[in-house]
Amino acid sequence: MQKLIITAAITGAETTKEANPALPITPEEQAIAARECVEEGASIIHLHVRDKSGRPSQSVSLFKEAIDAINEACNPRPIIQISTGGAVGESFEKRMEPVRALRPEMASLNINSMNFGDDVFINHPKDVKRLAGLFLELGVVPEIEVYDVGDIELAKRYAKEGLIKTPMHYQFVLGVPGGMSGWEENLKHLLKFVSEGDTWGVAGIGRYEIPLASLAIELGGFVRVGLEDNIYIEKGVLAKGNAELVRKVADMARQKGREIATPEEARNILGIPKRT
Repeated sequence: MQKLIITAAITGAETTKEANPALPITPEEQAIAARECVEEGASIIHLHVRDKSGRPSQSVSLFKEAIDAINEACNPRPIIQISTGGAVGESFEKRMEPVRALRPEMASLNINSMNFGDDVFINHPKDVKRLAGLFLELGVVPEIEVYDVGDIELAKRYAKEGLIKTPMHYQFVLGVPGGMSGWEENLKHLLKFVSEGDTWGVAGIGRYEIPLASLAIELGGFVRVGLEDNIYIEKGVLAKGNAELVRKVADMARQKGREIATPEEARNILGIPKRT
């Protein structure tokens, strides 16, 4: 098995400090959270940013401030994966701007529209193709967000059209109302559609986070945890921070005999090109 890549989704667009006071929303808080997560074994930081009022934002300057703070705080430096999903309802142009301006090593790529809780998450094909083309132009590695089986089939179609480089990396986001639930059978079903050479990870939402993390460790996949997806360390007990969730997954991996990837090893596994 490849070493385990752990992604820490430290902030998100929906979680609030009212729900969990440990949620980091300022660049300073995010830098501390990222450093703690890297120390516990995370090699990727999945990054959303917030404005001064705590609302989600796709501001280039806010992303740059957060990225600079995280890079300054962390040794080794993690892969910083910019979210292009933003908050539901954000314009696609604003969702693209941080990638165009900052050229991150990696960013999320949502390729399909769907019901998302009580909202509708719009990803028009023409916009998805523009963003995929931008990734190719800038050498940004996409993480393809998968909420249902059709997302994998669509990604394969775009790959055949030359819009996405292969091998591809999928993130199965399971448990969002409107997508597949976090049942173990759903993860196993999704794996039937993953082509040889492609890589995958799983982000279980809410109560699905830890059970799916355990299963992914056993099946050879990667894991995403963090307060974006789940605010509890166990039923009814709030996590003290993102690092506590990362530590729980790292401990599970060690107990199962799975080694944990460093940021540099994660770059090699995911085919992230070296930057000059």
